[in-house]
Amino acid sequence: MPDSVTRGDNSGSDEGFATKGYNSDDGSASSPQVFERPKGLRGFYSHPITQVAMLGLVCFMCPGLFNALSGIGGGGQLDETTGANANTALYSTFSVMAFFAGSVNNKLGARLTLQLGSLGYGLYIASFLALNIHPGAKGFVIAAGAILGICAGLLWTAQGSLMLAYPTEADKGKFIAIFWVIFNLGGVVGSAVAFGTNFHTTAGSVQNGTYIGFLVLTVIGALIPMFMIDPRNMIRTDGTKLTIPRNPSWKVEILGLYVALKTDPMIILLFPMFLASNWFYTWQFNEFNGALFNIRTRSLNSMLYWSAQIVGSLIMAVILDKKNVRRRIRAFTGWGVVFVMVFVVHIWAYHYQKGYTRESLFVIEPADRIDFSEKQYVGKVFLYIFFGILDAMWQTTVYWMMGAMSNDPNKLAYFTGFYKSIQSAGAAGAWRADAILTPFMNMFASTWALCAAGLLFALPMIYLRVKDHTDLEDEAVARMDDDGHVLPTELVARQRGATVKTEEG
Repeated sequence: MPDSVTRGDNSGSDEGFATKGYNSDDGSASSPQVFERPKGLRGFYSHPITQVAMLGLVCFMCPGLFNALSGIGGGGQLDETTGANANTALYSTFSVMAFFAGSVNNKLGARLTLQLGSLGYGLYIASFLALNIHPGAKGFVIAAGAILGICAGLLWTAQGSLMLAYPTEADKGKFIAIFWVIFNLGGVVGSAVAFGTNFHTTAGSVQNGTYIGFLVLTVIGALIPMFMIDPRNMIRTDGTKLTIPRNPSWKVEILGLYVALKTDPMIILLFPMFLASNWFYTWQFNEFNGALFNIRTRSLNSMLYWSAQIVGSLIMAVILDKKNVRRRIRAFTGWGVVFVMVFVVHIWAYHYQKGYTRESLFVIEPADRIDFSEKQYVGKVFLYIFFGILDAMWQTTVYWMMGAMSNDPNKLAYFTGFYKSIQSAGAAGAWRADAILTPFMNMFASTWALCAAGLLFALPMIYLRVKDHTDLEDEAVARMDDDGHVLPTELVARQRGATVKTEEG
């Protein structure tokens, strides 16, 4: 008995689409095919929340620790230029890889794509350890950054497709928050380790022990995908299954990327928001945290920043998944909250940014930077905490908006690929601007302007595209056959209805 939709035979369930059913020509309606979830330990292990938690652990160990290192500023190095150049290489290859990563994900499967993507993080951290031991290893760090960009494109595309496909429509905000909390605990723990090992250091680079600890954890994280269940066996909490293709040709997968963009062009209105979503890290990590504070204080700030992300993601989960409120209303409410937060935080940040430049004495001389024991530290650390909250709100809202456009994991893989590609292109530009010593105020102004522009472009997309339910007519990629043809909605609904009747009869 077929248990999922496969390209070519169009049989299986209508899972993930609005539960109102689809009318066939004989006037009958078919509802999504429902499967019984396993019980006991197997049921717990294969539960969507458990699997998203495991997904979060992969990102806890790999990108989470990368974030902890980046959040310290300069990858924990005294000279931040090497870190900035490595990030430029990283996000340049990330941008190119991510654009096509949706096709790779759908061809290889999300679990294998996730596994391959996790491998680059250990190499990147090892390169900084090598730099600590051999100061001439700057080229290795930059090369490792470029390799990590390829791996990260794979990891984040697989992550996004699973995180948005496993929950039902009513729980997408909750699942995003669960992932975001676990993922950012990686940044919290990593920063706490960095803070502890560098507590007695007020200037210079992080110690070798910090890099070694991070390296061990990233290797463990790369093993976790081996123990996750096959997405084909995932049964959602409402009893529906995912729509998994049967690995069509690379040509069809690349065509699917085009079809996703052509049939749902409103995703383009989210591109400015995608661009801004990593741009602001450069100013926050290097121009604020890296420029103002000594090494142990930077580590403490990083820990607080990633802790604040947990708060931000939970706030947005409550807003975006609020029961008894229409999805369109929740979308506009979430947008409004993020809009207000952007302007409050950046007005606050401008108050500090206008007081220093790259030529300021304490920026040039690390020994003169702020320590957490000083009185002037208090206001600045609270701003950094609010930047962490804003980041989580921004990223959670972007993911939720994409999830509101589709429930098909294949289409979501393309969307998250677009997201990570454009996001990384922005990050590459921002890190390159930092590497060539663009004035701090220019970096800050571009950060603020991009955030405002991203939200303004997203507003018409919410108005025109976000509906209270996702229907089969919205899922052109799910209606593609093995030859890349998009089948009519009526034909797919009729065939699925006939399949359900046959299985029940």
